[in-house]
Amino acid sequence: MKTYKVNIIETLQLEVEVEAESSTEAKSLVESEYNNNKYTLDSSNRKQVNFVTRSATRSQHYGRG
Repeated sequence: MKTYKVNIIETLQLEVEVEAESSTEAKSLVESEYNNNKYTLDSSNRKQVNFVTRSATRSQHYGRG
């Protein structure tokens, strides 16, 4: 039987509405608020989930003894 590694990639999304002078300022404001824990995303904010599978290969190291 072979061994596989499966990555689970979950995308969360929350739309926040803010007043700002520009899109750059709006992004900066929301990023700062996010970093200060004003917004917390959880499973209720799930947008999509993907599963990526690859073989689990063992690397062989060749060297001089």
